[in-house]
Amino acid sequence: MLFVTTIAATLRAFLLPIAQHFREKGWRVDAMANGVASDAISQAVFNRVWNTQWSRNPILASNMMMTRDLRRIAIQEDYDIVHVHTPVAAFVTRFALEPVRQKNNLQVIYTAHGFHFHPVGGIVRNTLFGFLEQRAANWTDFLVVMNREDLKAAEQKHLVESDRLRFMPGIGVDRSRYSSSSVSEVEVQGLREELNLSVNTPVLLMVAEFTKRKHHADALRAFQRLADPKARLVCAGGGPLLESMRRLATGLGIGDRVHFLGIRHDVPVLMKAARALVLPSSQEGLPRCVMEALTMGIPVIGSRIRGTAELLERNAGLLVDVGAIDQLADAMRIVIEDGAAAMAMGQNGRIQSKAYDLRGILHMHEALYEEALELRRARNSKGSQRLISA
Repeated sequence: MLFVTTIAATLRAFLLPIAQHFREKGWRVDAMANGVASDAISQAVFNRVWNTQWSRNPILASNMMMTRDLRRIAIQEDYDIVHVHTPVAAFVTRFALEPVRQKNNLQVIYTAHGFHFHPVGGIVRNTLFGFLEQRAANWTDFLVVMNREDLKAAEQKHLVESDRLRFMPGIGVDRSRYSSSSVSEVEVQGLREELNLSVNTPVLLMVAEFTKRKHHADALRAFQRLADPKARLVCAGGGPLLESMRRLATGLGIGDRVHFLGIRHDVPVLMKAARALVLPSSQEGLPRCVMEALTMGIPVIGSRIRGTAELLERNAGLLVDVGAIDQLADAMRIVIEDGAAAMAMGQNGRIQSKAYDLRGILHMHEALYEEALELRRARNSKGSQRLISA
């Protein structure tokens, strides 16, 4: 099997447990992404990695220059399944491999981490990405969606036949790692000392890449409106807008109360130390950080968009409109000032987080891949029968 994503960070963030699971079952699992050749973590998990030069920008011509190499690699390595993730890589790969899919009965699976056409998107963007998804659906054996809104959209647009459409609630959360009991008070105290926080300091946490759609600026402006001078906003993650958000925090006069930590590998510790997770983004599929917070029993302040709203619909947090700074500030005040309400929301989230357990998601992948292999075997058998008849 070959996993394909646009950038290596997606492999690290979502697909390593799946790759490890199937390698333990004796599969050969390779990966392809931009930057994967210099990613030691991915190289240690996958059997082989293939580096690409494509970009998240869908209009760059360089993205389509990979088609010949993709076909060559798929034929050379004789993959049974190619599982694509993220829109750009998914479109280019499906386009490139259609001749191989037809001739070699290669099974192509696409997991949509949130369609790029959605109610909050603009008309031009939605039209473009809607057309691309409909076109690429013709080159897809199985389509996997992560939230009910995308499921409904796939059905309404008839992207694939119903027997080739699958719903999986995210990519899975390791509930043994993301649990309150897995993080010691010593670790939390160490974090407080690192950030110079007292035990009583209320902490709001944002775990997200610094990109436009995550709306860090909204979180900063809302945080500025809090009356509590002791409160702190902790932002974990990297990305192109990190430095501009540092400057914005300084310009808003809250630079000394906002901590920019960069990329962290101790997210469970950060979450246990936090009063709530904040995610005011305008586009998500089924946000992993929200599922992790629910598993940790941490309430979430999220925007009222697909995926996030679905995760919080059972009173596991507070929903605000995208870009509504006042609503976001009010939600921050509630979780800081009303400890009982915050605790109740966290308990609700912990209960419903069982649906996103990694073990269940792995079982869903096992069933999906077995179905794909069975379809491949059936097509190969029919091909052999036609040759014998001829």
